[in-house]
Amino acid sequence: MPLERYELLLPLTYNNGSPIEPEKFQQTKRELVEKFGAVTVEPQSVHGIWTHGSKKYSDELIRLIDIETTSETEKFFKELKERLKIRFQQIEIWITAHPIG
Repeated sequence: MPLERYELLLPLTYNNGSPIEPEKFQQTKRELVEKFGAVTVEPQSVHGIWTHGSKKYSDELIRLIDIETTSETEKFFKELKERLKIRFQQIEIWITAHPIG
């Protein structure tokens, strides 16, 4: 199987500006460790700006990075994305995959 690095960009605050509870990040990390056996977190935040309709949003984000590609990986991340949108109360969660190795 080819190796890919998945990046999950998770917001540090809700769209109203209030901070997201640390437990939500811990829960997400636990899910990834349970599924893949490991997770790497880049705690330094990155700044993102995006629009939805006519409304502009500004996010401070962290990256959760992992994983080796398997036949189940794509399905897992599609399902995880939907859970994260609810958990973090977001219109969208950005997940990317990059070939490595």
